[in-house]
Amino acid sequence: MLINLDFESKEPIYQQLVDRIIEGIAKKELKPGEGLPSVRSLASDIGINLHTVNKAYQLLKQDEFILIHRQKGVVINPDGIPKADDMYIDQLRRNLKPLIAESICREVTEDDFLKICSEIYKTF
Repeated sequence: MLINLDFESKEPIYQQLVDRIIEGIAKKELKPGEGLPSVRSLASDIGINLHTVNKAYQLLKQDEFILIHRQKGVVINPDGIPKADDMYIDQLRRNLKPLIAESICREVTEDDFLKICSEIYKTF
């Protein structure tokens, strides 16, 4: 999987890395049990600090997208990603709320917002 990061973006590099890996899992480019590069290797390949990769991997581990084994290294969770629960749905609502509010301020209609969401959803 090719990881494209925007070094000019306001979004932190570690968050971009988390997002690209989750997108890879969603698109089935990364399969359960598949290995990812070590922290040091990925940092070197992309040309970023190893602490940035480590932070991204720790966030992915915390949300159970990956497992980190001493012998096996970093792997996509072989049991699959945990299903959405009430806590996840609450977090989803909190994340969407400011995006919807800003869209309303910028006069994006509900239909246009939903259309954009649907178009993005279909890419996965």
